[in-house]
Amino acid sequence: MYAIIETGGKQLKVEEGQEIYVEKIDADQNESVTFDKVLFVSGDDVKVGAPYVEGATVTAKVEKQGRQKKVTVVKFKPKKNYHRKQGHRQPYTKLVIENINA
Repeated sequence: MYAIIETGGKQLKVEEGQEIYVEKIDADQNESVTFDKVLFVSGDDVKVGAPYVEGATVTAKVEKQGRQKKVTVVKFKPKKNYHRKQGHRQPYTKLVIENINA
């Protein structure tokens, strides 16, 4: 059984027991999070939402909060003595999908 959920402006295909990385969610470690924006559920029967499947939820446990590796952004214009260096680390939340309720 799998589902397609929407979180952080992205759509993700998830299955029970799967570990996923999503945009930062405001939740503590080992806390349970419920996603109600379920677009599609597949199992014994298929349910497609318009835009969301009514009554369907996906429950996940927060395993870790972290930040990705640094991405360096460099701006440079030749012969104009202009150069800028900037770094960015995107925050993320690691989740473990516990169950899919359809």
